[in-house]
Amino acid sequence: MSKTVREIAEKIQANLDGDANALVSDVTHDSRQAREGSLFVAIRGLTMDGNRFVDDVMRRGAVGVISEMEKPADFKGVWLKVQNARIALAKAADVVYDSPSKKLKLIGVTGTNGKTTTVYISFALAEANGDKAAMLTTVEYRIGNETVPAVRTTPEASDTQRFLKKALEKGCKTVAMEASSQALHLHRCDELDFNAAIFTNLTRDHLDYHGTMENYFDAKKILFDGRLGKSPDYSIINLDDEWGRKLIGELRHKQNIITFGINSTSASFSAEKIEVSLLGGTSFILKTPKGERYVKSPLIGKPHVYNILGATAAALAIGYDLELCVRGIEKCVGAPGRFERVPHDGDFAVIVDYAHTDDALLNTLKTAKELAKGRIITVFGCGGDRDQTKRIPMGEVAGRNSDLVIITSDNPRNEDPLKIISEIEKGVSSTNCPYLKIPDRREAIHTAIQKAKPNDVVIIAGKGHETYQIIGDEKYHFDDREVALEALENLKETV
Repeated sequence: MSKTVREIAEKIQANLDGDANALVSDVTHDSRQAREGSLFVAIRGLTMDGNRFVDDVMRRGAVGVISEMEKPADFKGVWLKVQNARIALAKAADVVYDSPSKKLKLIGVTGTNGKTTTVYISFALAEANGDKAAMLTTVEYRIGNETVPAVRTTPEASDTQRFLKKALEKGCKTVAMEASSQALHLHRCDELDFNAAIFTNLTRDHLDYHGTMENYFDAKKILFDGRLGKSPDYSIINLDDEWGRKLIGELRHKQNIITFGINSTSASFSAEKIEVSLLGGTSFILKTPKGERYVKSPLIGKPHVYNILGATAAALAIGYDLELCVRGIEKCVGAPGRFERVPHDGDFAVIVDYAHTDDALLNTLKTAKELAKGRIITVFGCGGDRDQTKRIPMGEVAGRNSDLVIITSDNPRNEDPLKIISEIEKGVSSTNCPYLKIPDRREAIHTAIQKAKPNDVVIIAGKGHETYQIIGDEKYHFDDREVALEALENLKETV
């Protein structure tokens, strides 16, 4: 269903120059997607200015342009001048796609760690309750069984609205999505009508973007405090997290708050008698306002208990059945690259994990230490052109919780890999843990597996599900899981 330019102009409070009755069937920020019936939103980013592509989109048949700039003298078409193009993108997309989020059960998940797995669990709980579901994650975008690789954790507003409309047309009832701090700050989630919003935790990350933890927290808070257009119907918040408690204090009089936690006895959703094993997964007593249930999940590690609690709290809040949720928990294998065991017949374990912050790495290594009868060998690096403040802390965490650390490259991008490694080394060397520096990630993984002895656990951290490595401006195929299997095969041949 097309909308008139007038309807859009009123919603985005734009100065309209052009045919107010022209029909718009699509909104895009990407000039390559522009076509007949499109309205192009010219966003000025850090490295690219969408206004450079105005002539191109008009040649492609676009109806017109939304921009913060004045209309060029020679421009022919609809021009909508606005104060903030990103806000206008979200509002225009909501109008053109007919507010699909209002017709779905929409769950948003934010926090430093656990977002992706919590979304995967939420998807599984919806399906266990008989609803077709969709999800937007760091790993993939999925509608039912249809998947495409994710471009970014949280898409631009027009891409999300288009995705939600498609999910609705395909028969979905529920959509779960990650809401990153940058996305919230850049208005990508504006105009989305969340039924439930989950806060997992907040630890040091993205300070290269946000500057301070207070700014980082404030960006996360956008999901809950009404700045998106409305507050979620239910706010599901981790009571064990200090920033979660701060969030509760600042929202207490505004909305329905549901808490979860393991250490907090007053949490609405909690867990007791937690048992974790490498082969058996994680089991515990799930305590909810609707009763207690024994739960056995294939996910490995205590951090996943928090993810299960948050997802279950949201599921019950939007009307799902506890018994069916328990079945969904038992079937959900989670997101790839999240404490994922590399299958092999050897007498030691190899785990690939996405942990790329000091807190996430600490949780991963704590889980490994609980399970390991032998040593912990940790392979990790840090990304280039990203938050440098976490490099030394990650080195300290690795050194304090491992028996051997191999410092290597992650995605060095345009930074010198040796410089990144030397910064990590400062953290590792402050502990008593022996370590090696091997810049080549493939060689580092092979070395770790060659050094593994019976009952050891090899942790390969930082990249998880990623199937590439970025060196300079080039992206090369690289999958930690594939390389680990390659190293394990080589080990067999030498025995």
